[in-house]
Amino acid sequence: MDEIKKLIDQFLDYLIIDKKYSLNTRDSYEYSLMKFYDFCKDHALGLKKIEEKNIKEYLKSLSCENLSNKSISRHISSLKSFYKFLLIEKIVLNNPMEYIEAPKIPKTIPSVLSKEEVNQLLNIELTDIYSYRDKAMIELVYATGLRVSELVNLKLNDVDLHSNVLKTMGKGSKERIVPIGEYATSIIIEYIHNSRPKFLKNKTSEYLFVTKNGTNMSRNHFFRVLQRIAKKKGITTHFSPHTLRHSFATHLLNNGADLRVIQELLGHSDISTTEIYTHVSNDALKKNYMEYHPHSK
Repeated sequence: MDEIKKLIDQFLDYLIIDKKYSLNTRDSYEYSLMKFYDFCKDHALGLKKIEEKNIKEYLKSLSCENLSNKSISRHISSLKSFYKFLLIEKIVLNNPMEYIEAPKIPKTIPSVLSKEEVNQLLNIELTDIYSYRDKAMIELVYATGLRVSELVNLKLNDVDLHSNVLKTMGKGSKERIVPIGEYATSIIIEYIHNSRPKFLKNKTSEYLFVTKNGTNMSRNHFFRVLQRIAKKKGITTHFSPHTLRHSFATHLLNNGADLRVIQELLGHSDISTTEIYTHVSNDALKKNYMEYHPHSK
């Protein structure tokens, strides 16, 4: 069993060193592969003994845990990458993942906030260091469509407030340049001058957004900030930090932005991922048609 654990560790190092994957991506792979390791340990399966039937048995065990198809697909993807690595390194000669197919995942329409709800959320009175920071974070996500991981990992030198642009490292370690609106830029400048030094006190940090302890903002911390503000504003629509990214893309599309431009701004490698927003836009059109056309009903 230790052989499999050792190879998993080598593979995870490969992801960071050779593939330049982020720590979050590495952790996701580790979680999936350690579940597989536990299965092999429970069934006394050495690496050379693992066959396609064992993989299918493992996937069946995941289904019994009531995991969604999306989660199972992630586990399959992790195993496929792991075995691809083992084949490259000539550690195994046969690939038990070769004919394993991921379950089909129906595309779901992402939830978005209306423009009114976004305005309500962003209507934050600037009274203390927390309000300056929180407004700057939320304004920046809605202005740029950043992923939450991209937001919390932003460093001061990633943001050019004179040119109104920022650079971020997206999925697959792909760097992209994203414009920032003038209003969001002005709020960030206020935060940097009026709030950030008071969070840091005598400490220093390369990160743009920091906590009261002077450490960089975390994903969970930002989520709690959003929840608190939404509750205070009486916003009852269920949403997550990623909903702001969806809202950014949908509102751009509704106002006539080109889908290819939105793809670049979001950092999608495949246009089909961005096309989901056309469905959101079409749903909005249908809703307006049904509500306002005299012969719609």
